[in-house]
Amino acid sequence: MRIAAGRKKIRLGDLLVAAGAITDEQLQEAIVYQKEHGVKLGRALVDMDLISQELLNLTISQQLGIDYIELASCKLEEDVLRLIPEKEVMRCRAIPIEIDPDNPNVLKVAMSDPMDIITIDDLSIMTNMQIEPLLTTDEEIEQAIGRYYGNQQGMEMAQAYLREREQEGLTDAEAEQLDDEVDNSPIVLLVKQILEGGVRQRASDIHIEALETGVRVRYRIDGALKKVMSYDLSLMAAIVARIKIIGGMDISEKRKPQDGRISIFVDRKEFDIRVSVLPTVYGEKVVMRLTSKDGLTKPKSALGLGPEEMRVFDGILSNPHGIILVTGPTGSGKSTTLYTSLSELNTEDVNIITVEDPVEANIVGINQVQVNVKAEMTFAAALRSILRQDPDIIMIGEIRDGETAQIAVQAAITGHLVVSTLHTNSAASTVTRLIDMGIEPYVVGDALVGVIAQRLVRRLCPKCKTGRYAEENEKKMLGVPDDEEIGIYEPVGCPLCNDTGFQGRIGVYEIMPVSRSLQAVIARGATADKIEEQALAEGMLTLKLAAGNLVKQGITSMSEMKKIVYEAGDEY
Repeated sequence: MRIAAGRKKIRLGDLLVAAGAITDEQLQEAIVYQKEHGVKLGRALVDMDLISQELLNLTISQQLGIDYIELASCKLEEDVLRLIPEKEVMRCRAIPIEIDPDNPNVLKVAMSDPMDIITIDDLSIMTNMQIEPLLTTDEEIEQAIGRYYGNQQGMEMAQAYLREREQEGLTDAEAEQLDDEVDNSPIVLLVKQILEGGVRQRASDIHIEALETGVRVRYRIDGALKKVMSYDLSLMAAIVARIKIIGGMDISEKRKPQDGRISIFVDRKEFDIRVSVLPTVYGEKVVMRLTSKDGLTKPKSALGLGPEEMRVFDGILSNPHGIILVTGPTGSGKSTTLYTSLSELNTEDVNIITVEDPVEANIVGINQVQVNVKAEMTFAAALRSILRQDPDIIMIGEIRDGETAQIAVQAAITGHLVVSTLHTNSAASTVTRLIDMGIEPYVVGDALVGVIAQRLVRRLCPKCKTGRYAEENEKKMLGVPDDEEIGIYEPVGCPLCNDTGFQGRIGVYEIMPVSRSLQAVIARGATADKIEEQALAEGMLTLKLAAGNLVKQGITSMSEMKKIVYEAGDEY
């Protein structure tokens, strides 16, 4: 298969119109958009919803007889990757895949524009081989660059920085000052590469830590930390200084913890990064929490709720007043559930005000207040002011003390809908926590309309998961009779999931709507066990049962379910 009949460049727009995938009018609209935004025509068509990425790939593939390749599921060999220099990979957006087993003179190369004859000719001259293009997407190429070239690129930048400092004889302070002024200096590019690598590898957090012998960079992917790179210890001061500069922190203060915020664009998406700097024995440790601007405001369908859970969730949200609490440990997806709930309730006829520490994502149409302890703007102080702002719905980032709990309960009783978070293990123990904070049981029963306890479990990789029959103790845990066979899945590991066996995460929910009868139980000051007993009698699904359902469906593994069972304090 060769696409260049007579070496004439085939134009994507003409090809798509000829195939009937788009009209000539749509092509003209996309060309205008392409010129305005400086993107490729294929990207313009997808961004404008004139064609789906799948249909675009299928049309190009069928019309030109080019194979489509899913780069994420390929394991590329180091010697093949070296056939095209990294600088050219970046410039051409082309990834070498393999040498054709039947013809050692043919190199298969993944490209998002396999009709680009000039690039194909350049690569052919560069490698002295015949190039066979394979079709892939821009996103897949970006991820592959981050996965296969990022570390090498980072090391080169680190070495360039050390050489530069040796040659110029700069002190740390002078080097830091220089980096502040020069946008393309090695340390600036190194920090940029660390941030972009984290985004492309789906990291939720980036850890940069000074150890005795060097600097370690780790990404938290799907809840687990993974080491991605080590650098010379002499780089630490410059890396931290650069992060402090872009995070709006005090570069000269190295003895106190500091917090900052960075906003970056990666692959046309905006990311908000919360930065924490902490002095340690060998230097300052940096942890960065990555959040996509649109990542926290997911549609309800993306939360992982089942049909019955969705019905109960909608029922709780439809209450005109009362308190809705989302509970769980740090990193269990509470903020995502809160923001999704707010987006659902965010209509023109309601006044929504939030008080957060910090504001995690900006939502259009919602008034968001940042806690500032130095300015005496605590949760409680902010809440008192908010109540004078004629709110319909109030979101409190977290109920941390009795004073905040008291104001929240009063607001709920006086006709406001209050949504907030608490750190408790289960839905029932949330009720007793409020009582422990000094709220009378009958007031809690009156104010509370629903509690959502949640956790996150890792999804099994769909490509490599393997099935087996559940053992006796596993059947007991899943609530399956001993004489019944049930199939479950285990993680294996493949290139698609970075050899972890898991890809992405899904929420596990325990949703407890507060009915009249449950209200009466709470008002009597019942224990968490009694409250849970009543909720179960009314059909509540515990975290253990919800996780068990995901195991039975082959979405997650027994090892992930066990984490939930231990955390929630259930019996094994």
